[in-house]
Amino acid sequence: MKLIIANKNYSTWSLRGWLVLRAFDVDFDEVEMPLFIPEFYDEIAKYSGAAKVPVLVDSDVAVWDSLAICEYVNDAYLAGKGWPDNVVDRAKARAISAEMHSGFTALRNEMPMNIRARRKVSPSQDCLNDIARIDEMWANQMKEFGAKGGWLFGDYSIADVMYAPLVLRFITYGVTLSAEAQRYAGHALKSAALQQWVEESKKDTSIVSEDEAGVEVA
Repeated sequence: MKLIIANKNYSTWSLRGWLVLRAFDVDFDEVEMPLFIPEFYDEIAKYSGAAKVPVLVDSDVAVWDSLAICEYVNDAYLAGKGWPDNVVDRAKARAISAEMHSGFTALRNEMPMNIRARRKVSPSQDCLNDIARIDEMWANQMKEFGAKGGWLFGDYSIADVMYAPLVLRFITYGVTLSAEAQRYAGHALKSAALQQWVEESKKDTSIVSEDEAGVEVA
């Protein structure tokens, strides 16, 4: 099984596909392809007409889109343990994961992931609303599950995979969170899998100008 990803410093969706495998100890080979070069599109076209990363290739199965990859890995390799056991918690975990997958457009546009950088931006009200919603969500989950494992639903789940890039974004742009939301962010940052990605992202010296938002903080 192999996972095709893009630049680790910038690619949030690659991070999600990678985390669901690494954090749950599923063996795979990693193929990193730099963005915006002809070879990238030639390689991706072999597996996905969407021409986007990540793409998971497992024997004769190709799965693109991060959330679809999470669901495939959950079904094929995790015996369902990627989601909470409780049916109500599982429904909520899927709902907030889908919200991340399809929402928070302003935040994603104005604060692109850029792990190695420390940047300052002037967020729009829509972006601030996105941050407030995420803060509220994390804080509420910590009040309920913080003492039961520290993750959004106690044990690590696909919901944590989906929100991991935001933990890194908030560091890059110096976003101040409430105490409970910061409690979650701090816990997530200590994850061995996420720390591995962060360390490996430092080796990525490429510059994607579209993702160099704002101005550098000295």
